[in-house]
Amino acid sequence: MTAKEYKEIVDKALAEQFLSEEDYPIRGLAEAMRYSLLAGGKRVRPMLVLEFCRVSGGEPKAALPVACAIEMLHTYSLIHDDLPCMDNDELRRGMPTNHVVYGECTATLAGDALQAEAFGTILRSELPAERRVRCAMHLANAVGLDGMCGGQYLDMLAEGKQLDAKGLDEINSRKTGALLTAACLMGVAAAGGSSAQEEAAARYGAALGAAFQIRDDMLDVLSTEAELGKPIGSDREEQKNTYMALYGEERCAQLVERLTAAAKKVLEGQFAECAFLDALADSMAVRRN
Repeated sequence: MTAKEYKEIVDKALAEQFLSEEDYPIRGLAEAMRYSLLAGGKRVRPMLVLEFCRVSGGEPKAALPVACAIEMLHTYSLIHDDLPCMDNDELRRGMPTNHVVYGECTATLAGDALQAEAFGTILRSELPAERRVRCAMHLANAVGLDGMCGGQYLDMLAEGKQLDAKGLDEINSRKTGALLTAACLMGVAAAGGSSAQEEAAARYGAALGAAFQIRDDMLDVLSTEAELGKPIGSDREEQKNTYMALYGEERCAQLVERLTAAAKKVLEGQFAECAFLDALADSMAVRRN
């Protein structure tokens, strides 16, 4: 499948989540969840789930609940990142952020519920039990104490301090890289792939995640608000630790190129068809939003 076809399948499946009747008692919470879940996005993480399932010998459609689950988890993280107590952002993907529309309390609960529903969606899927458990385990590892939440905590502690490359990597490998790596691992797990395939998928995800974050830092300086769908220059204004501040544009561009090549290299010999994953890595390296 093409990236467009994958995105269409995922968007359709996500649109069917949390539908409610007019008299549904907690309809407002479901609406808040759907507002952010359906607010657009590239759907990179679901694509990685589906394609790694395919190249590991599985049926992508069987992994669709897993793909939806990781997008629910990702959406929860965005809602909470935007809250006044965190980044206090008012624009996400060109739209008002969840708490601006629904209020801080409802937005917090929408994120909480999406996190829980992500695991429920995996565990209620029709995949064999051992594959469901493995997918849920990979997701839990990516978002818990030593994953995304831990990375966010380290990022908070680093405010007002100047980090070196090691400190910055410690944050971003958890905050950004862990969930991208989990998407790759969950695709292999959904297919019942081998441990060698999981290892290659993890290395691809880690390299892709590192390149993704560096490119993200570049875009906060080089992109426009119209392209990015949110205010630009906020990292510099808030004196955040970024790769652009640490290395500058030229060095960042070199690192993205090197990491992208490394991501593609680790797939060789483990998966029969890597064209889609190679092209995805290349597109992420030059993205404008």
